[in-house]
Amino acid sequence: MTLFEFIYYLGYSAKKHYSLKHQKRLPHKVISIGNITAGGTGKTPAAIAIAEEAKRRGFYPVILTRGYKGKAKCPCFVKGRNPLSVMRNGLKNEVNASRITLHASRLYGDEPLLMSEILKDVPIVKCADRYKGGMFAIQTLNSQLLTLNSQLLFILDDGFQHWQLFRDKNILLIDAENPFDNRRLLPVGLLREPLKEIERADIIVLTKTGDIRPEMLGIEDIVGEIKSYNSKAPVFLSMHKPSGFVKLSGETMPLEWAKEGLFSFFAFCGIGSPESFKKTVLSTGCSLKGIKKYSDHYSYKEDDIEDIIKGAKAGNADWIVTTEKDMVRLRGMRLPENLVALAIRFAIDEKFYAEVFK
Repeated sequence: MTLFEFIYYLGYSAKKHYSLKHQKRLPHKVISIGNITAGGTGKTPAAIAIAEEAKRRGFYPVILTRGYKGKAKCPCFVKGRNPLSVMRNGLKNEVNASRITLHASRLYGDEPLLMSEILKDVPIVKCADRYKGGMFAIQTLNSQLLTLNSQLLFILDDGFQHWQLFRDKNILLIDAENPFDNRRLLPVGLLREPLKEIERADIIVLTKTGDIRPEMLGIEDIVGEIKSYNSKAPVFLSMHKPSGFVKLSGETMPLEWAKEGLFSFFAFCGIGSPESFKKTVLSTGCSLKGIKKYSDHYSYKEDDIEDIIKGAKAGNADWIVTTEKDMVRLRGMRLPENLVALAIRFAIDEKFYAEVFK
């Protein structure tokens, strides 16, 4: 362990000890989704998929999120289309997805706003203190819950290291393309905590496994290492599948639209795993002329849009494609009409949901 890792580990250990000593418990079930590394493992699509499945099973899901880089501090709802009547009646913190602006993205963070656009009638609460956010949701939604006669279920987004809140199920996501980086702690590597902490997981999901045989990706070796730390938790394989292209007008184009070979594309993104996005774009069968990469959760400026347009023109690309998260951060800016977002959905075996909700 290097000196920088040791300093990080001391801070990590102190925070964990304090948080567990003062851990609080909400009066409803909590499912946590998180990872053990920094960067993109696909938590947002997974949280969306679990919330949708919870609704199908008769639960009333509420997502608790810190809203990374969002400046709002107090507990507040982030709502998209079709807001609940209880939220139309005086809830000042509501954000309507049809009026999302650049300011809203910086206030709440791109991930909460993206979830609010995709999920319908699922409250999303932004608050760094997830217990405080959960109690805020209970107090605000109490009358609505009595009317719906549904069981409240909290989904803790990016919660594997949020020890302050007790959870009933700990779901750990691990990127199959880069599971543990160099196996070093931050800031030398990407590990948020030592690998032995995998033992805390109740369910483990390998993400971005693709459509090829497990042995070709070395997945069996990854699973073997995971099992050396946690032999009890079931391990599932998942994919992040493209589902279509969304134009600025809101019109959705099928994947076949890109496969026809009539158009070429130029990509850009500011996410934790840009290479994964590039692979996903190429998997649609489209002709990709180039890609411009920005840092994770990058705050775009007008000059960046001009650079992207120049890059697309230099490659003679007909369309510019980005991620749904990036599209949220671009709201309120002057955007080219040939810009589309590639919609991604979390795909996994149904046995996973049986394990989550049993």
